[in-house]
Amino acid sequence: MNIHEYQAKQLMAKFGIAVPRGGVAYTADEAVKVAEELGGSIWVVKSQIHAGGRGAGRFKDGDPDQGGVRLAKSYADVKAAAEAMLGQVLVTKQTGDDGKEVKRIYIEEGCDIARELYLSLLVDRASSHITIMASTEGGMDIEDVAHNTPEKILLIDIDPATGIMPFHTRKIAFGLGLEGSQIKSCAKFLNGMYKAFVDLDASMVEINPLVVTGAGDVIALDAKMNFDSNALYRHPEIEELRDEDEEDPAELEAAKHELNYIKLDGKIGCMVNGAGLAMSTMDIIQLYGGSPANFLDVGGGATKERVTEAFKIILRDPNVEGVLVNIFGGIMRCDVIAEGVVAAARELSLNVPLVVRLEGTNVDLGKKILNDSGLAIESADNLADAAEKVVKAVKEAA
Repeated sequence: MNIHEYQAKQLMAKFGIAVPRGGVAYTADEAVKVAEELGGSIWVVKSQIHAGGRGAGRFKDGDPDQGGVRLAKSYADVKAAAEAMLGQVLVTKQTGDDGKEVKRIYIEEGCDIARELYLSLLVDRASSHITIMASTEGGMDIEDVAHNTPEKILLIDIDPATGIMPFHTRKIAFGLGLEGSQIKSCAKFLNGMYKAFVDLDASMVEINPLVVTGAGDVIALDAKMNFDSNALYRHPEIEELRDEDEEDPAELEAAKHELNYIKLDGKIGCMVNGAGLAMSTMDIIQLYGGSPANFLDVGGGATKERVTEAFKIILRDPNVEGVLVNIFGGIMRCDVIAEGVVAAARELSLNVPLVVRLEGTNVDLGKKILNDSGLAIESADNLADAAEKVVKAVKEAA
């Protein structure tokens, strides 16, 4: 689960992590009021969406030279920036061409930036440790840094048995070129980050940029936090921060039915049981020249109703031009899948090619249900046959 920048900073502040003062606003007048309460003579007005690259992003119906993060030197500037952002669609490298509508903004006090750095905590699945990632190249996409100048990235694994130790923080501070009191500030900052990461069951905490001010303070100028959705039952206060407007409606609907669904950009909808089989199905569709429209795992204990909803979610995607159902029935019974597919296809008046591959428990009964349905369903003998048939059917229908 993702949250907004201002929410991440509010959480970080509770763990002693230094962040600039700021406030959220939903209207231009509220934005001016926040600026007045903050005081000072310079502010930063930031669009709040669940995507990075906001500063370099562009509004669909706005000044192409103005992004989603703007500097304001007067209350009039704050109001103008707020009016230009709120209700507009911001397109960044992470939103895709559709962009995201800005429904809230964050007004933050100005900061005297001397240096911009990068700092994050994430779970490294290779080592099964929490890993600190740091770089002197703050303010840039870390993917670009990793590709172009990998030597500028410092990685440190933290043994869960010991947690973060003083030598970890010193190594990061020295690696970032910090000196004097900045080293102590960095240690406090990192200890707070690690505690927040562990206590809140985060999957990632990213500060980009982490800045060193002219006075030598170390502050999180931007912040991003992601959380392990499987642990949210332990953190109702985190779940309350969820902004469903920022999530894909189909993925939200899928979650209500305990379905694992992720929308992709392809044309062939996939319904599979098991994450590994789903990944293999998407790969083989690609191998045969097609493109998957989604990842959808119905799980091992799906009911007819859940399968029906899964199929509906796939077919509601306007990009879907064909559907591949690939089921290996171990715990999941093939007849249950067949009943769900038939029910959904009839309800939604199926009008795209449908290829079904069934194997395992009650496979003969499942195939009989499909054959007796009267629907235009093409059976496949194996996964390769299924992928080849669905890709061919989509191309012929185009």
